[in-house]
Amino acid sequence: MIYLCRHGQTFYNRELRLQGQLDSDLTPLGRAQAGAMGDLLRDLIARDPPADWRIIASPLRRTRDTAGIIGARLGLPVEFDDRLMELGLGDWEGLLRTDIARQHPEAFASREWFFAAPGGETYDQLMARVSAWLGEQAAEPERRLIVVSHGVAGRLLRGAYAGLSRAQVLDLDVPQDALYRLNAGQIDRFECEPVEDPERAKETAKDTV
Repeated sequence: MIYLCRHGQTFYNRELRLQGQLDSDLTPLGRAQAGAMGDLLRDLIARDPPADWRIIASPLRRTRDTAGIIGARLGLPVEFDDRLMELGLGDWEGLLRTDIARQHPEAFASREWFFAAPGGETYDQLMARVSAWLGEQAAEPERRLIVVSHGVAGRLLRGAYAGLSRAQVLDLDVPQDALYRLNAGQIDRFECEPVEDPERAKETAKDTV
């Protein structure tokens, strides 16, 4: 069994700036989302037979921080694997989506636009590394893994697990307020409790004084 999480919201996410393999810190909302995932996982794991669980994350800072918050909720250490890192976006890393859309309208018109970055990874390259990681894990039903990865990498990991076509993989969503259970050939989605953006709550409180 694998519980697959995406990292919480980052400042780059909020700015609509491409991260790829750059580092960006979690926003207060992102940290709250990570906590909500940890609380949900604590409940989900409690329903399973006792077993040894492991947390494995991408080593990028946003996933390290998300996994650390989850691990603190569960009392588990975090391991890291480079193969769970996000898609490398080459020359586009750090740029705003609006700038890329303006400068490369032909690429951005496709739903596969993030694979068109100069110097970036291709679909096949990313699929190969997440599939290699998946292929090394213990067979079901022995495995008990909590994985913290990214939007595109997590999408392809789900596709590799379920044997989805490229078109099906690209149609998958990438929430930061839900997680997925990969088990017995099935993929199930679990919604986290809604969390409020702490920064917005502060602004609201200030406005009502």
